[in-house]
Amino acid sequence: MPQVTIYTTMVCPYCSRAKRLLKRKGIGFDEIPVDRDPARMQLMVELSQRHTVPQIFIDDRLIGGYDDLALLDERGELDALLGL
Repeated sequence: MPQVTIYTTMVCPYCSRAKRLLKRKGIGFDEIPVDRDPARMQLMVELSQRHTVPQIFIDDRLIGGYDDLALLDERGELDALLGL
């Protein structure tokens, strides 16, 4: 099973949607909150080259945000990335 990591903030509706989608698929994930930790935020920006949340990684592959995750799911490509 691939490692899923999601960088989030507490008041982000897109973060909640991404987590809900992953939970619906039965996928565990590591959530890294960045809203109160500048070092984690900086790491997220370095890894993704983006300043917005959520930022979702499957193993070391950047998926992007919720819209990107949902599009992969809609296309039927997400299950293969998750090993489902």
